[in-house]
Amino acid sequence: MHTKGNSRCCSFEDYNLTAEWLLSHTSQRPKVAVICGSGLGLLADGAANKQTFRYQDIPNFPISTVAGHEGCLVFGTIEDTSCVFMQGHFHLYEGYSLCQVTFPVRIFKLMGVETVLVTNASGGICPDYKVGDIMIIKDHINLPGFAGQHPLCGPNDERFGTRFPCMSDAYSKDLRRLAGQICSELGCSGFLREGVYCMVSGPNFETIAEARMLQVLGCDSVGMSTVPEVTVAKHCGLRVLGLSLITNMVSLDYSREEKVNHDEVLQISKMRAEVLQRVVTELISRCQQSINTH
Repeated sequence: MHTKGNSRCCSFEDYNLTAEWLLSHTSQRPKVAVICGSGLGLLADGAANKQTFRYQDIPNFPISTVAGHEGCLVFGTIEDTSCVFMQGHFHLYEGYSLCQVTFPVRIFKLMGVETVLVTNASGGICPDYKVGDIMIIKDHINLPGFAGQHPLCGPNDERFGTRFPCMSDAYSKDLRRLAGQICSELGCSGFLREGVYCMVSGPNFETIAEARMLQVLGCDSVGMSTVPEVTVAKHCGLRVLGLSLITNMVSLDYSREEKVNHDEVLQISKMRAEVLQRVVTELISRCQQSINTH
């Protein structure tokens, strides 16, 4: 059932049906899930033994409607680790409920995934950032959540997680440290950052007044995704790492003439996709090793 709108709610049976359908159509049993942001679907290119499903062919799955989101679920292996890649994710501004936006995360949990790597394209707010920087997300601010648009609102299903999950450690310190080491080894330290990501609902880019407010709140970058998936992944007990590609600098100055547009975001994403692919490939190999040694 491919529906949009806030009235659509997902039951455990919906999740279970989709997970069982996928498990019956692939021999892969993924341990790592990678959610690819705008223009970053190429991250799946490093996988071997690929098997691809279009979102519209998967029972109950939402469908991507945004340019730069291919709309495919790709299973494959990196080293000896079985993975699943989401080539494109879902957004509030497409008309989906947060239950639908986060639907794949609970599917991954039911399939046996243990670690989720989330990538996105975001606007830089911190004045020290530059276009093309890669930011390791150390924390987030959930602005829609403050207004009641939260993926954990409604009845809690204890089969996924507790009613009141802790979010102070939403992004794994171990994985953040590992990502920093890998970026250093790959020569990416010159454009590597670590900071706070803020989610807004979109679809418009921020006004100057809004951007200034976010800067005062301590946000280093801003985007229209990621936080709902991270919240649900943490609720499900999964380890999470977030990587944000700075594709534009948010305007904080009324005299500035440049205006951001989505095509430029996709161009920058494509420019850095190869670097991110190497980082993600190495991360998958090593993060699963770290689980296996504990």
